[in-house]
Amino acid sequence: MRQNRSILDSVRGDVAALERGLGARDRVRLDQYLEHVRAIEARIQRAEQQATTQVTVPVAPVGIPDSWEEHATVMFDLMALAYEADLTRVFSFMLNREASQLVFPSLGFNEPWHHVSHHGNEPEKLDLLVKLNTWQISVFGKFLERLQTTPDGDGTLLDHSVILWGSGMSDSNSHSPLDVPYLQVGKGAGLFQGNRHVAAPKGTQLASVMLTVAQKFGAELDQFGVSAGAFEL
Repeated sequence: MRQNRSILDSVRGDVAALERGLGARDRVRLDQYLEHVRAIEARIQRAEQQATTQVTVPVAPVGIPDSWEEHATVMFDLMALAYEADLTRVFSFMLNREASQLVFPSLGFNEPWHHVSHHGNEPEKLDLLVKLNTWQISVFGKFLERLQTTPDGDGTLLDHSVILWGSGMSDSNSHSPLDVPYLQVGKGAGLFQGNRHVAAPKGTQLASVMLTVAQKFGAELDQFGVSAGAFEL
């Protein structure tokens, strides 16, 4: 926290040398990438300052950081940058632990996340859970928009990616692992067809879907977990 210099300062010479060999279009892309890096740095620095100067830390903190949305957005932006620079081909991101006690006052209620998830079929708590889930998927949607607007070869980063969004439970109130929700975004450079809703037969194992994804990417597997063969996507 005492060293607030930008990481870009340490690569300034390399950037200048790289720019000399680039055409006009690639220079624009490089500049945009560096601007994204600096913008994320600035947001992280602001969050660190807030954490050290404005927030009273309780004896047993119930959630880090104070703004879930800011934390999740920064993480998504870092993953988008890593994809754009080809620093990684795979990432996983758990939004929070299952027994999280985070609260979301910006949504107009102060019930802890875990408490709301055990709704007991009470209409008021169900409404809060829907509001929370809708808000979280909107944050994820902004990440997808970022990928969709970032050029990558003959398409966009989203065209060439496969992003999976899901949960380990279908009903948090009863901890049911059956018929869990599953959202898959991106075409994987032609591996998958988009804009579809596939109604799987009741009892379909999520492991079978994972097996299909793995096989599409060339993994030589005929079994994954409790899969009962690949599932057509």
